[in-house]
Amino acid sequence: MSIAENLLRVQKTLPKGVALIAVSKTQPVSNILAAYQAGQRVFGENKVQEMADKYDLLPKDIEWHMIGHLQRNKVKYMAPFVSLIHGVDSLKTLQEIDKQAKRYRRTIDCLLQVKIASESTKFGLSATAVKEILESETCQSLANIRIRGLMGMASFTADESVVKAEFTCLEQLFKRLQKEQITNSYFDRLSMGMSGDYTTAITAGSNMVRIGSAIFGPRNYP
Repeated sequence: MSIAENLLRVQKTLPKGVALIAVSKTQPVSNILAAYQAGQRVFGENKVQEMADKYDLLPKDIEWHMIGHLQRNKVKYMAPFVSLIHGVDSLKTLQEIDKQAKRYRRTIDCLLQVKIASESTKFGLSATAVKEILESETCQSLANIRIRGLMGMASFTADESVVKAEFTCLEQLFKRLQKEQITNSYFDRLSMGMSGDYTTAITAGSNMVRIGSAIFGPRNYP
């Protein structure tokens, strides 16, 4: 099937209100253009330099999301254009995003990444650390960021009950924080679910899914 056909097939599985991030990491510009021409406007990358290079080459109405683990020294390269940063896992990173956003007179939306998987390779904050960051005076003083919600990655396992339990745990934290209406947070986005588990994530409450291989096919890593 073509990229356009894959994209349509995925879109048909998404309930109203669930945003689709087409994960274009490692994909050539031609493949991204194929998805763009089929109507997709939101793309996710996991490396800042790769995203910046693609930003320069592709239409400017594309909304770019940073979905990978973020190093603070790379924030400056995407600050002029990034729409949403999914993987923020420290207060220092939030401070750097705020600093760079201020340079460009922008407000950058962010999600806090929560560690819900048992795997040691996954990044993320504990629920306690999330609340401590949100309630800190430092975070609440940052004028050029908005914390829009949470992001999490489930364990890589064929056991759907494990995956659903992890997603449900994150959704419960999201709802608790949403009710608290903490200053500088606008909890309306819960990013969880990828090609292999996005349907489970949606049943657990996700309203933003990150899908790559189901649209573009298997990746060719360099």
